[in-house]
Amino acid sequence: MRKTITLILLLLVVLLPQRPQAWGFFGHRLINRLSVFTLPPEMVGFYKSNIDYLTENATRPDSRRSVVPGEAPRHFLDVDVYGDSALTRLPHNWADAVAKYGEDSLLKHGIVPWQVVKMKYQLTDAFKQRDADRILSLSADMGHYIADACVPLHTTHNYNGQLTGQRGIHGFWESRLPEILSANYDFFVGQPVYLKNPTQTIWDAVARSNAAVDSVLRFEKELTAQFAEDRKFGFEERGNQTVRVYSRDFTNEYHQRLNGQVERQMRLAVKLVSSYWYTCWVDAGQPDLGKLPRTASETEKQRLAKEAAELRAAPAEAAVPGHED
Repeated sequence: MRKTITLILLLLVVLLPQRPQAWGFFGHRLINRLSVFTLPPEMVGFYKSNIDYLTENATRPDSRRSVVPGEAPRHFLDVDVYGDSALTRLPHNWADAVAKYGEDSLLKHGIVPWQVVKMKYQLTDAFKQRDADRILSLSADMGHYIADACVPLHTTHNYNGQLTGQRGIHGFWESRLPEILSANYDFFVGQPVYLKNPTQTIWDAVARSNAAVDSVLRFEKELTAQFAEDRKFGFEERGNQTVRVYSRDFTNEYHQRLNGQVERQMRLAVKLVSSYWYTCWVDAGQPDLGKLPRTASETEKQRLAKEAAELRAAPAEAAVPGHED
């Protein structure tokens, strides 16, 4: 099993585009892919036969941000804009939240925990209907949003350090560190667990992420004071381009200061993704997935192709409100 995970990491590092969105293409695809291997025998056959679909489409929600209205807010929650004790005061029920704050305000500051809860019911229904295409599509998307909830900088208005002179820290924490160090992460998280209260679970995940914001920002600022500019940054070849990146020395030192925080959050994401998939399947009555098609239908493939074409045709610099930097 460890050899399998190591091979997955190597392939993803080589094949995935280096683009810092959320966990990055690398992180999101890795989380969805590893989640498949934790599933119980009754589920793993169907999911493993579609593992390429789940891996490749793990980043689709990020790609949709520029063309789908309302997509951007699904990836974050600006906890700090709601004041002290926000996580104990924010209604967990969407209707109650809308009644208290108004939908426009909620969308402005992010809705990721409510989005995960909504998708929990959608995926459960897809299992009940034995709809293989919907199961795959919803599983891939749901994995993305759950993983986003595990990122500290997805829980603050200062999401890219733009308010504290630390612009670029977003991609540094969630893309650069996993790309360099994840080959040494321990991704053996055990089998998924049944979530008795999936609503509370995702809110607890957001709270855990938000509690880490201070250390994410503080340690980077402290290290920056100790590293000269030419030591903090370096240049690497990416395809046919030379790009400026955080140096490996700075990255390794930051990892040490965080005491494995990125690894812990990635492990949490893998465990949560598989546990939500599993909980939806159980709540749907544990349907026999062995009777479902082993691949996405032609209709689903055509839908994805159409979506991809729309994305390619979208303006390159389309304005996207909400954590767009």
